[in-house]
Amino acid sequence: MNDAKNTVQPLDKAAKIYVAGHRGLVGSAIWRLLESDGFAGLVGRTHSELDLTDREAVFRFFDREQPEVVVLAAAKVGGIVANSTYPVDFLSINSQIQTNVLDAALNIRVPRLLFLGSSCIYPKFAEQPIREDSLLTGPLEPTNDAYAIAKIAGILHVQAVRRQYGLPWISAMPTNLYGPNDNFSATSSHVLPGLIRRYEEARRGSAAYVENWGTGTPRRELLHVDDMASACIHLLNHFDGPQQVNVGTGRDHSIAEIAQMVADATGFTGETRWDTDRPDGTPRKLLDISTLAGTGWEPSVELADGIKVTVDWYRANFASADAR
Repeated sequence: MNDAKNTVQPLDKAAKIYVAGHRGLVGSAIWRLLESDGFAGLVGRTHSELDLTDREAVFRFFDREQPEVVVLAAAKVGGIVANSTYPVDFLSINSQIQTNVLDAALNIRVPRLLFLGSSCIYPKFAEQPIREDSLLTGPLEPTNDAYAIAKIAGILHVQAVRRQYGLPWISAMPTNLYGPNDNFSATSSHVLPGLIRRYEEARRGSAAYVENWGTGTPRRELLHVDDMASACIHLLNHFDGPQQVNVGTGRDHSIAEIAQMVADATGFTGETRWDTDRPDGTPRKLLDISTLAGTGWEPSVELADGIKVTVDWYRANFASADAR
């Protein structure tokens, strides 16, 4: 069957919407936005209530709940250390989650689905800013290739459903995200929450310096999770196409610049040092967001403001955040 050609309609405020991963960074932001916009049929399950790697349980859940819209935001995520140390976990668990949810959604012919991936799907040395058509044109960054392969499989799964069954399912690929409910673990966090934890601990302990991995020269694009949630709802309301859509700000900063913003936000006044024997990761990762911009969406949270808000959230929740 050819790819779906129908024009999607705005989401019905009364529709039953299942947000997979509704307690995570992205899922919780999407849930908050849907609630504030008056959507009354939200459905969420914690991991203890529904293990998404349990295929039979996932199929039973979909058969029982019959969601009309699915947002697949559930995933096992982590930074360079976690991805490098546990590649099997990141490949296997994410592949299981995606396959189970997508197959169960297809089994009941869910009309509308949004699959969320990551900008790490693109080649390590892709031309900057990275266009959607850069997918599968070169080698991946070795430190997170297992996670990237799982997400690429999810994109192709969505495209296959569109081709074979004509359902208007879509995929969105966010840049580096941050905000409330992020993972601030010392061993598995991404770059910004890791920096926030490090600088806040240094401030509280009156440390003379903070030492970060790498050279500080790689550049990263950062998107506040509230902007990501806004983009997701916008895409569900306005976009129908087979290719994954990049979601970002279209602007990037060096890790050193981001570290200084974090130091300023936390009030840390000591020295920043760089352990150049540690890996930098991908040298630059800036997304071309022209497809998303063409639908009429743009980000609203400035990076310095978003970092300050995230630092405030971490301070208010650091005991529970550090325990993750």
